[in-house]
Amino acid sequence: MQETILHIDLTTGTARRERRPELFDRFLGGTTLGTELLWQYAPPEVDPLGEQSALIFVTGPFSSVFPVATKTVALFKSPLNGELGETHAGGRLAMALRDAAIDALVITGKSPSPTFLSIENHEVTFSSARTVWGQSALASERILREYAAPDGRKGSVVRIGPAGERLAPLACATVDGGRHFGRLGLGAVMGSKNLKAFLVSGTGGPPIIHRGEHRQVYDAIYDRVVASNDMKKYHDLGTAGNILPLNAIGGLPTRNFSQGFFEGAQALSGEAFAEHYLVQHMACAHCPCGCIHMAALREPFAPFHYRTTKIPYDYELIYALGTLLSLSSPPEVLSLVDVVEKEGWDAMGMGTALAWASEAFVSGVVGLRETEGLPLRFGDGGGYLQAMHRIRKGEGEFFRDLERGVAFCAAKYGGEAFAIHFGGVGAPGYLTGENALLTYLMGVRHSHLDDPGYGTDQKLLGKSLSLEEQVGAAVKDAQWRMVTNSLVTCLFARGVYDEEMVLAGLGALGLSWDGEKLKRMGEEALRRKYAYKIACGADPRRGKIPEKIFSGTTATGPVDRGRMELRRELYARMVGLPEEV
Repeated sequence: MQETILHIDLTTGTARRERRPELFDRFLGGTTLGTELLWQYAPPEVDPLGEQSALIFVTGPFSSVFPVATKTVALFKSPLNGELGETHAGGRLAMALRDAAIDALVITGKSPSPTFLSIENHEVTFSSARTVWGQSALASERILREYAAPDGRKGSVVRIGPAGERLAPLACATVDGGRHFGRLGLGAVMGSKNLKAFLVSGTGGPPIIHRGEHRQVYDAIYDRVVASNDMKKYHDLGTAGNILPLNAIGGLPTRNFSQGFFEGAQALSGEAFAEHYLVQHMACAHCPCGCIHMAALREPFAPFHYRTTKIPYDYELIYALGTLLSLSSPPEVLSLVDVVEKEGWDAMGMGTALAWASEAFVSGVVGLRETEGLPLRFGDGGGYLQAMHRIRKGEGEFFRDLERGVAFCAAKYGGEAFAIHFGGVGAPGYLTGENALLTYLMGVRHSHLDDPGYGTDQKLLGKSLSLEEQVGAAVKDAQWRMVTNSLVTCLFARGVYDEEMVLAGLGALGLSWDGEKLKRMGEEALRRKYAYKIACGADPRRGKIPEKIFSGTTATGPVDRGRMELRRELYARMVGLPEEV
């Protein structure tokens, strides 16, 4: 790596380069390096939306060098829950940053007016974004791509929609053709800095020293991606292929986690989408898998006249804006996704907020007075579409509050008993059992991506594992993900990038690491993240489990309070959570 950090100060309109080889030697890159930069530039006491907060984007040594090392890691203090904010996105951004010889990008300060940054190599141009302020995330990308680099090079465009401009805690940032820094409110942090978008491009590329060895490792990884079953499902159906298997075992969250089986699952399955709506496969830069699936939504706007829109879909979108809301019509789900994409919302955050609102309405916690005459009922796609339009227009206090997330709304209006969130973050879409719930409760991002808890639950359907073995597997994988998220590889390729392959790749890049050193880095990195969370006042040992979870069932049976507390204690002990910072 070039070991280069580019600092941009929006307040002064200046940029500077900094080389920090000692940081890269110790932390590699990605999530591990990003956490250290977060401590330095957005410490726990900072206001997430204040001028002193920071946005940090980091690549890793494998980025743009090996297949499926496509992600960029973003670190920030979250305006959604006031603690560690971390989210990953694909697209072209990682490749563009490395082409520009930028290994980490740190953005601080606040521009006095809406701003667009154009970063070419190490040169930063500050331009007015007034003409795109208020434009959708999709329209902004089309307009700003006119600023693309010369010579036919494609830059990467990161931008926010109107939700980020409103500083909505559910606002995300969109990258290129429909990839997202999705959760925990990065879009609001950009909006608080008057940063509408930035474009990155470069004329260089990461240096390859040992070309022969690199080629050997590259070919081995490529073959595992394209010629084995490690990533076949992601190419064929994408994550939408999870709908029917999860439904079959009772792990598909339906109607605000009331049950794990959806009677309309067949219509929303990956197979049904592929047969009737799929029009394009896409891939992130430097990925041979092609897991991005685009559907065509055909809508009439006049007699015999139709508007056709290409919309990305995956399991999380179908869960959050489909099964969770009891919608079984793909066009209705795609219509909601389209609004989410344009507005720049986190889809899971919006879906869980609407699901809570629906249960709050049907249970009488809120009524027509709060919703200003609009009923919110499960299965009413038209009603949800109207609700989204009210949210984006700011029509009514209740609808303005919905884009602050389910935790905020439940605390303000009531309905805590059925508010499904962990650490203030709307729950991911796996109702598989206690291992998944432990992931959401204790994970650093409160995400299904923190460790394979939902996968462990599914393994329990076929064999028995002790509680210690189950929790130990979660901790071990969470620590290993610190390593792969530092390289930075896509988690879809977690079966490809095992320890042997990782060490081979590092060796081919001239980096002297061994298995024990990687293990120590993963363990220390995880504890460092928890130290940040605890310093923000978010100790996962005291996090609340949604009450509704105890009244239903999961794919592996009912959730037991005592067992969940034991899991939490075991996890904290195995990780070695710090008592204080």
